[in-house]
Amino acid sequence: MARGGQRRSGASGTSATSKNASKTAGGKSNRTAKPAAAAKRGAGRGGGRKQPARPRDNEGVIPILARVVREVEGAVQRDQMRPSTRTKFQVVALLMREERARVKADPTLSEARRAEQLKRLDGVATILAQTAARKPALLALLTEDAAVSDAALELRRELLDAAGLEAPPAPAAPTPAETTAPSTPTAATPSSTPAPVASVPAERRVVPQAIVARKRSNPFLPPDFEIANKPRVRPRLLAGWELLEPLFRAFERGGSSACMPLPQPASLQAPGGLELMPHQARVVAAAAAGHRTFLLADEPGLGKTAQALLAAQAADAYPLLVVVPNVVKTSWAREAARWTPKRRTTVVHGNGESIDGFADVVVVNYEILDRHVGWLADLGFRGMVVDEAHFIKNKGSQRSQHVLALSQQIQARTASPLLMALTGTPLINDIEDFRAIWEFLGWIDGEKPVGELMAALEDNALTPADAAFYPAARDAVIDRGIVRRRKIDVAADIPARRVADMPVELDDDAGRSIREAERELARRLVKRYETALETRTTGTVVDGIDHELVRRVATWEREESTGAKTGENVFSMMRRIGQAKAGLAADYAAQLANNVGKVVFFAKHVDVMDAAEQTFAKRGLRFTSIRGDQTPRVREKNIDAFVNDPEVAIVVCSLSAAGVGLNLQVASNMVLAELSWTDAEQTQAIDRIHRIGQAEPVTAWRIIAAQTIDTRIAELIDSKAGLAARALDGSDEEVGSSADVQLEALVSLLTDALAGRVADLR
Repeated sequence: MARGGQRRSGASGTSATSKNASKTAGGKSNRTAKPAAAAKRGAGRGGGRKQPARPRDNEGVIPILARVVREVEGAVQRDQMRPSTRTKFQVVALLMREERARVKADPTLSEARRAEQLKRLDGVATILAQTAARKPALLALLTEDAAVSDAALELRRELLDAAGLEAPPAPAAPTPAETTAPSTPTAATPSSTPAPVASVPAERRVVPQAIVARKRSNPFLPPDFEIANKPRVRPRLLAGWELLEPLFRAFERGGSSACMPLPQPASLQAPGGLELMPHQARVVAAAAAGHRTFLLADEPGLGKTAQALLAAQAADAYPLLVVVPNVVKTSWAREAARWTPKRRTTVVHGNGESIDGFADVVVVNYEILDRHVGWLADLGFRGMVVDEAHFIKNKGSQRSQHVLALSQQIQARTASPLLMALTGTPLINDIEDFRAIWEFLGWIDGEKPVGELMAALEDNALTPADAAFYPAARDAVIDRGIVRRRKIDVAADIPARRVADMPVELDDDAGRSIREAERELARRLVKRYETALETRTTGTVVDGIDHELVRRVATWEREESTGAKTGENVFSMMRRIGQAKAGLAADYAAQLANNVGKVVFFAKHVDVMDAAEQTFAKRGLRFTSIRGDQTPRVREKNIDAFVNDPEVAIVVCSLSAAGVGLNLQVASNMVLAELSWTDAEQTQAIDRIHRIGQAEPVTAWRIIAAQTIDTRIAELIDSKAGLAARALDGSDEEVGSSADVQLEALVSLLTDALAGRVADLR
């Protein structure tokens, strides 16, 4: 008891701030107690000269963040990670970033007070970093494109309310019935057992009451007896051969344009008096003729949404499941009502309280799929569309596992389901980005080709040892349903587009600091290279620069930089360059808005977006924004304002949150304030305005910081643009290295530094 009493006494002496923060978070006033406590502490320290400042330490959002981050730290230390722990971690990071920006911009704070507040925020940041180091999976919650769940938005509102700050309204919490409703059994087909859905924590699963009502009205799924007649293909000539890698290499070698033969449409008419373009109608005709799997890889802006909806109608693939990024969920519902008005469409928000359980088309976003994957797997879908299918390229991610599990369930219960993967950028960095998409479509099972693809490969009577295997195998895959058309080929009426680089000189202190940091990074790489050269034990001697060793050194640097929390690296440098360019890029966007009309402004980091918005506000320009932490309602409101309000001149967009699925063709000029790491992400952003219906030539103004690593990265991004062109478009353009741009940038930096040293020696 004595030891316990001492521990309690010690805790009260060291965590008074945490106790006060807890009371504040609970919504109870602590103003009466705090002055007295502060006076007592001051008296104990001899004079109490700091007495007036102490009460403020327990006001506002910082003490609340301190309390919550300690809760997260404790849960991780006890190895008790729950979804609520992840939510708290993300919300603390979001609020800390917002509070840091507020403190820096607050003109009412003295320099001493500002430094004090920033120091306290640094303490919170340190705990976050230490916690993430213990559980690296938490780092994914800190990226710009990390999904912000409804639970996170609700917690953010609660914490801001507790701090006495305004917060946007949060979604309504689910009722107990909605979170605990049992699933009604369904009948499986007689010939196969459905694949299990990916594991989902029980506390995350929901079954909306509307779905319970649907199942009770018809508790058994009608069996599809055609499954029993599906032939099982057993390899003969190709038995024992590794086939997936040769299939990927077949696409890397290139060939003719990657588009399956498509029938001519009987009509271009669509419901409601709408008219399809010929390339759209041909996909619908293929579905009507019985084709059921499509990798629809048309360039962005060619109307893939309409093609998918009308293909589902032609194939009678209802109920239809559509999985999409959050940013385009509402847009899909609008397009479904437009193109298939006789079919009921419902959109799953949050825990699904408002869905129509008897709808023909169910639209759900990747970010909440884990909550709904259980009842979705049991609903008896006869078709599934995955929009922006490159989102599932990482098979280790939870969203990929859920999508693949749902596809397997549908294929196990339906003989010929309609499966469509939609993406304008199927290849980001590597040919193997195809793997998860092909598995979703049922062409491979993760280890080998299956079904019709395996039968086609067998019919070719070739093996990977034959040179003729590769073009024949490529054609066999394409015939399974790859459809790739370019704007230049099928939509000649869409005006041309161009990317125009705008070099800017960073001649201020920030620019000089960036260039010095780049030189320091180069010196560090050179030192590491020389150390590796001196300690090498292989005895290999290379005259001049050892390029193999250069690449290894760059790889070490990149791997260490990814998890580094301090020190200069390629990631922090690009962020600093983005910050330094922000004002210049915003100035140029403002000039465009004043001279040519509406402008789309893209940036990668939140602080760059914030700086741009401050510039536009000073210039008296009305603007709106599209960010990753917005609710669908706010996002749609902001999009509508930019598209429909002539007074709104600029929309400030996040590259990750607004780079897909949006139609912003009301503008024909775009400013790319920061570089992406891939050509695909840059292209997706440009295609928000270069779309069917665009009446003017499109220009993307890419802001490049001259005499910095920014220039190198722009060149590397452009060099990697040939990957999709060679694999899918039949281009003769050489494919660059599949290594990522960050690595190539470091290789270039080190090579140039070593070349400079050699030149100096001569």
